[in-house]
Parts: sequence; C-alpha cells; structure tokens
Amino acid sequence: MKKYMIERDIPGVDKMTAEELKGAAATSNAALAKLSPRVQWQESFVAKDKTFCVYLAEDEAAVQEHAKLSGFPANKITLLSGSIDPTTAG
Repeated sequence: MKKYMIERDIPGVDKMTAEELKGAAATSNAALAKLSPRVQWQESFVAKDKTFCVYLAEDEAAVQEHAKLSGFPANKITLLSGSIDPTTAG
C-alpha cells in the first residue's frame, strides 16, 4: 500500500459541529467498506474550508474511487515518500 495526502476543498468544514463531522466520517466509512482492502483512512486534519486526509491505498485510482463513492472531493492527491518528526534528528 502507498500513502497519500488528499486535500479536499469543503467550504465551511471548519465550522461543522461534532455531530456533522461524525456524519461525514460515517459517510466516508461506508465508501471505504465498499473498497476494502484497497483503501484505508488513517486520519484527517480540518482547516479553514479544507481537510487534509492521510490514506493508504493501492493506487491513486482507488483514492479517486473513494472520492466518487463518498461524495467528498479529492482536489489534490499527493503520493507521500516518507515522513520525519522531531525524533528524526536523533
């Protein structure tokens, strides 16, 4: 599986209630269930009018298929080649 960062333009997402975010997650999970095991959602970050989602997927086409099934746009899909954090410095 490859790791992808998906940028989604969703106006007002930063103003959604906990209940609305719960519903959005349930919608995404339903689409993921149809695509399993080709796509896995790891986590998402909410920003002003956007989400940044980390997914594991077989390929970019699987990410696009999730976007189509869930109804959430995948405005930018970036294949990640690695990660670093403070412990990388040793």
